[in-house]
Amino acid sequence: MSQRIHSYLCGTGVALITPFSQGKIDYQALERLINHVIADGDGVEYIVCLGTTGESITLSHAERLDVLRFTIKITAERVPIVAGFFGGNNTQSLVDRLHATALDGVDAILSSSPNYNKPTQEGIYSHYMAMAQASPLPIIIYNVPSRTASNVEPDTIIRLANDSPKFVAVKEASGVIGQSMRIIKHCPKHFLVLSGDDPITLPIIACGGHGVISVIANAYPREFSAMVRAALADDMPTARRLNNLLLDIHKWLYIENNPAGIKGATEILGLCSRETRLPIAPLSESVLQSLRTEMNIIAKI
Repeated sequence: MSQRIHSYLCGTGVALITPFSQGKIDYQALERLINHVIADGDGVEYIVCLGTTGESITLSHAERLDVLRFTIKITAERVPIVAGFFGGNNTQSLVDRLHATALDGVDAILSSSPNYNKPTQEGIYSHYMAMAQASPLPIIIYNVPSRTASNVEPDTIIRLANDSPKFVAVKEASGVIGQSMRIIKHCPKHFLVLSGDDPITLPIIACGGHGVISVIANAYPREFSAMVRAALADDMPTARRLNNLLLDIHKWLYIENNPAGIKGATEILGLCSRETRLPIAPLSESVLQSLRTEMNIIAKI
């Protein structure tokens, strides 16, 4: 792994939303959002383009490529970019896409484990090793059992980290801190453990984790990135203060699914509409008002 991507992964990545307007991608809002999360060098360390929060599965492949190219252009090398749309439950199709997609300007890929098939651990291992052979870029393993219906066990992640240098990190979103701790303890030193759940990022870093791929950083890039940096520097009083600042926001971001919640927050901030693509429905008015109340509290602090 290049020193550049290693250093940036040790921090905050934002799982960037994809703004819509009347069913189409709102590129003007996307540019505004990219500049907001970079925050003149005071925001996130890197951008994850078109992950789950970016609604990549409801975009056509042509739309994904357009969004990726636009993000690369607007980011203008200010921060690294991770492409998040290389998941899937058909290994050969995924390998073919890796071979066919131009990835100039991309620093790494994020790939969720196969969904719906419910493969064994050996099947998951073989799937990722096929990816490693095909990918020209470093790979971040994405373990999110709540969406895929299967857990990538710590021993499988440790095995992958040892068997191919292409695997540089895991986005661990099982919600089980003990699982993250086991990976942190037993993985090789080059391999990073990134929180996939904003509310437990601080304890994961306290246990030796290296950062986060964040949802809330779409709305609060400075505050959440500052919390992560303080935690990584072992400045726990500062990290706890910043973590507590945002703590009561988190539940409203997921109460009606992600990214409905975070799009509600970005609408409140005037960054983009809360419009989503079906089957995700936009955040309801009642939850939006509750979210607004919590955000107003933060604005007064």
